[in-house]
Amino acid sequence: MTTTKKEFDCIAMKRQGAQAVRAHLKEKTRDERIAYWHERTRALRERQADVSPDSSFDDE
Repeated sequence: MTTTKKEFDCIAMKRQGAQAVRAHLKEKTRDERIAYWHERTRALRERQADVSPDSSFDDE
């Protein structure tokens, strides 16, 4: 069997992202962590709306 080197490793990228978020939130209070996720969710929905203007993400 021949092995090839991956040019892109999705799992490694996901783990690096999760590690960065953990490091960012490490010393935050519970309320600060909640605020962080509310803001990140808002930003994601904004980006999704920019990509797909006909979609609605106002389920809340």
